[in-house]
Amino acid sequence: MAGVEPNLAQPEDTHLPQDRESESAALPIPPEEQTGVGESLLPATQDEERISVASNWTLVWWRFRKNKLALISTAILLFLVLIVLMPEFFATVDPEETDARLAFIPVQGIHWLDEGRLKPWVPGVAGKRDPVTLRMIWTTDESQKIYVRFFAPGFSYKFLGLIETDRHLIGTVDSGQASQVYLLGTDRLGRDQWSRLAYATRISMTIGMASVILSVVLGLLLGGISGYFGGWPDMVIQRTIELLQSLPVIPIWLALTAALPRTWSPEKVFFAITIILALRGWTTLAREVRGRFLSLREEDFVLAAELSGASQARIILVHMIPTFTSHIIATSTLAIPVMIVTETSLSFLGLGMRPPAISWGVMLQEAQNIQTLALAPWLLTPGLVVIVAVLIFNLVGDGLRDAADPYSH
Repeated sequence: MAGVEPNLAQPEDTHLPQDRESESAALPIPPEEQTGVGESLLPATQDEERISVASNWTLVWWRFRKNKLALISTAILLFLVLIVLMPEFFATVDPEETDARLAFIPVQGIHWLDEGRLKPWVPGVAGKRDPVTLRMIWTTDESQKIYVRFFAPGFSYKFLGLIETDRHLIGTVDSGQASQVYLLGTDRLGRDQWSRLAYATRISMTIGMASVILSVVLGLLLGGISGYFGGWPDMVIQRTIELLQSLPVIPIWLALTAALPRTWSPEKVFFAITIILALRGWTTLAREVRGRFLSLREEDFVLAAELSGASQARIILVHMIPTFTSHIIATSTLAIPVMIVTETSLSFLGLGMRPPAISWGVMLQEAQNIQTLALAPWLLTPGLVVIVAVLIFNLVGDGLRDAADPYSH
């Protein structure tokens, strides 16, 4: 028996170090002995938890804010929207105020420093009539300083259509007519271009956005009906789309312009052009929505929704349309600049908005004459604003499309 005991103890001795190693591995590692691997895993775990509990719109915002160019464009777009909401605040004078004696005053640039101090001012202007052409020639006089200030009093208006006030973003210290500031010059009737541009921004951008909203609603509705139900509704809608797309644009607008009564107010013309642009622009989106619906209606989740007793409207609005939200967002944001350019072009040709309404196209009518443009190149400023607006809408649309598409990351 004495010879057996060492044999029994020997296996215990051989397995003892392994058991101790396993026990020590099961124990928690002290913080001072943790390696950098554990530290790198902890933030990753927290990010995964945040992503797992975040909503879809939160994920879209996280992806969107990584696009710095889209963020800058969004800030500019919000500034334009602010002008749309309250152009009276940004205007310096009444945009319809005319004075032929002040025609073609050049741009008065703001100087921010005066003798080393922050005191904004603009140079005065002096006019002299040409004895040969009898045209007024304006020159800037740096020795005459017109000091400007922010939130200055001016003409009265209703802030957001509710509150009566006379405060404006920019004004002069002296409220006299001789000290009026023309930040973008004047046109042939002596009207302030800066103030007119603020009002034109409201009309042109409102027409573009309202037309796109109507066209998106029509495109989703008619395209969804065409793709989901098929049959004779599909045939009628598709033939209507083909008919609308086959109509030439310029002759149709000439006919519609002739049909619009000249006695209509600018408000009636505004709504008429908005509806016409919407009826013209829904066809492309409707065909795209139809194609998506044709492929989605055979998917398992649509069949499951039908078997669970969901109504057809709920299946379309809740289950099918959200699957291509990113495409709708991209199409909408990219369609707005198209509508803006269309309205501007038609108004420039005299087929859209017409005076006394103020839009970018109406303002660009002043730049049709080459001679006038040579004398007053600042009349092309609305065209520059159109380019900026179209560019920022495209950049914001691309950013939203990429952020809403989970397969792009």
